[in-house]
Amino acid sequence: MGTGRRTLIATAVTVVCAISVLAAPGTAFAAPTPTPTATPSPAASPTPAPSKDLEAVRLKLDGLYHDAAVATDAYNAAEEKTKKQSAEIVALAKKIVAGQARLDGLKDRAGAAARSQYRTGGLPDAARLMLSDNPGEFLDGAGRVIEGQRATRGLIEEMTRTQQDLKQYAADASTQWARLETDRKARATAKKKITTQIAAAEKLESRLEKRDKERLAELERQAAYKAQTAWLDSGVLKDVNGKATAEGKAAVAYATAQLGKPYVWGAEGPDSYDCSGLTSQAWAAAGDPVPRTSQEQWKQLRHVDVRDMRPGDLIIYFDDASHVAMYIGDGAIIHAPRPGRTVTIAGAGSMPILGVVRPDAN
Repeated sequence: MGTGRRTLIATAVTVVCAISVLAAPGTAFAAPTPTPTATPSPAASPTPAPSKDLEAVRLKLDGLYHDAAVATDAYNAAEEKTKKQSAEIVALAKKIVAGQARLDGLKDRAGAAARSQYRTGGLPDAARLMLSDNPGEFLDGAGRVIEGQRATRGLIEEMTRTQQDLKQYAADASTQWARLETDRKARATAKKKITTQIAAAEKLESRLEKRDKERLAELERQAAYKAQTAWLDSGVLKDVNGKATAEGKAAVAYATAQLGKPYVWGAEGPDSYDCSGLTSQAWAAAGDPVPRTSQEQWKQLRHVDVRDMRPGDLIIYFDDASHVAMYIGDGAIIHAPRPGRTVTIAGAGSMPILGVVRPDAN
């Protein structure tokens, strides 16, 4: 990563976070430190002494927003399933229409064969031979009759297969409708939980005085800074020097272009995003689609060691894989944090890391 790009990242972090959360004291990065006049260092920034009550509020808010994130993942998963099931039902309906048309055509052919047989009088072959004035002509005709009988048997077998196919299509469609209804209910339940948790968090925040809100925001920054510092002090970035692939660069470029856009649960852009909406859309834009939810991204994508990660990789957070961010290098991530926040740059270690996954195969 060039000096200019690293300067851009460091400056963006300064503007967004108001303190340096990407580097602990003594940790060297290629990007130059912003000027003291533009950004005071964390140590120089006076902070009111946090009260136990306010810290309890912060933890409570974290819990509410975490539960909302889990419910958002469930909502997104149900939404993806309903889209897939709706498409499958449409495909089955088309098969049923085509199959019915084919069956109607087969029935017409069978009816024509039956009418032809009726016109011959339905006499046994022996009787028709005795009554015929031209045995040779009769035998020629008998050969054609045998061929017609074989064709009729084939026609009946084809009608039977088509009827069986139609029956199976109808059964499959019924199953998909049942699944669709189940997932619609799951989506509605998740939506209710999301709105309940977010409303509770907003109500809790609304009770705070302006000064307490400022102190709460400072507590959030301090907690993120402390976590990031501990992560960096572990030496985790010592051997991290992976280079982004072309696809990874494209994904990072897409995510970077979304900075400042609001978090909205269930959103996939272009005006707003939730955490996995941002990462899935970034990789779709890069030409490597990934699962929609953070939990499925964790389950389905290739896991890599933290020390092997490179820009474009996705970092999955919390034991339940309820949050995801994109690594952009130099210990930084881009992510959509939570309701009330915007797409931003933060420290990769500012939240508990579950692991790292790689969307591209190169």
